[in-house]
Amino acid sequence: MSNNFTDKRIAVIGLGYVGLPLAVEFGKKYSVLGFDINQTRVAELEKGRDSTLEVSSEQLLSAKHLSFSSNKQDLSECNVYIVTVPTPIDDSHAPDLTPLRKASELLGQFVKKDDVVIYESTVYPGATEEVCIPIIEKVSGLEFNKDFFAGYSPERINPGDKVNTLTKIMKVTSGSTPEVGQFVDSLYASIISAGTHLASSIKVAEAAKVIENTQRDLNIAVINEFAKIFNKLGIDTEEVLNAAGTKWNFLRFKPGLVGGHCISVDPYYLTYKAQEVGYRPEVILAGRRINDGMGEYVATQLVKKLLREKIHVDDARVLVLGFTFKGDCPDVRNTKIIDVVTELKDFNMSVDVYDCWADKDEVKHEYGVELISELSPNSYDAIVLAVDHSDIKKMGAEAIRKLGKTEHVLYDVKHVLDIHESDLRL
Repeated sequence: MSNNFTDKRIAVIGLGYVGLPLAVEFGKKYSVLGFDINQTRVAELEKGRDSTLEVSSEQLLSAKHLSFSSNKQDLSECNVYIVTVPTPIDDSHAPDLTPLRKASELLGQFVKKDDVVIYESTVYPGATEEVCIPIIEKVSGLEFNKDFFAGYSPERINPGDKVNTLTKIMKVTSGSTPEVGQFVDSLYASIISAGTHLASSIKVAEAAKVIENTQRDLNIAVINEFAKIFNKLGIDTEEVLNAAGTKWNFLRFKPGLVGGHCISVDPYYLTYKAQEVGYRPEVILAGRRINDGMGEYVATQLVKKLLREKIHVDDARVLVLGFTFKGDCPDVRNTKIIDVVTELKDFNMSVDVYDCWADKDEVKHEYGVELISELSPNSYDAIVLAVDHSDIKKMGAEAIRKLGKTEHVLYDVKHVLDIHESDLRL
């Protein structure tokens, strides 16, 4: 298989946080079609605007060979297909491969002899060859590794991160045959300045992806458990972590709400596959239980503090500052702030949520929460500093406290303020 990419037309399927930056980088050098079934998304990109804020208008313009479409017939002109659709979990924490299955069905209509399909979506080890490829074979009538080929190169995008961007993060690559592996590796190496790592098989590359975020999830889980213990002991968690962090090999993780499209999802892909083959993982699931329960824990801690301060919980007004899953990022996928909001409402509290980064319509559609547009002074019995957005940090403790009534509680979940500037910290 030739590593001359000038005769290739690349299609990137799915133009979200992962697909768009990839399409832009490839589009600087090669002919690329950015495809998404969301016509509104395609229309905004054609106008040079990215609502996820991952790519600037200038960067979009720099991709001279990139075009966008929601018309599936345009895929027929391509011969390398890169799938970057979401892979969420369902309500029972099982992998939801529906977007991946639908993308594979779509590609089955257009894949031709000698074409290559590369998956970037996070999956459990084996999913590409056990789930996706058979769908393409069935729809196309072609034979895998004879008529068409596959690769897997897991995404490593960190939404909102303007330092560790796509080209600066080493890319893991793989192929369904050694020759295809070399092709996939060379393709990505042509745009990734940080270099590539060619795995021996697609399964190895799939497994590498899920353990990256599973390890991070477990590290945060143990810090969250530390925080619960230290709160019982009346010790400030951040002070303990700062002291322990003076040792060279101490890992500097912080407690918090673990949401988003990766860390809170990927471990369930691994545990699902592990249980399917007869092994029940203990440590991974324990970490997930701790992190999944942190929203309820934050709400309960606030209620206890209000009671200690003799502030009525029933009908109390609470302001939650921030709703996205991380700071300075508009991404609200799988945000755990909703767990805090829901729990506080269960205590019969009135909860206002403010976040100038989040899309109001998306938050309303996905979570049923109406974001407020303005902050009113002297209005709240409690204020929860839930996300460390730059605009919230710039407010400072004095301005944030002015939003509260004369007697109120300020809960700094993200450790944004100094230790003595809040009434409660995680």
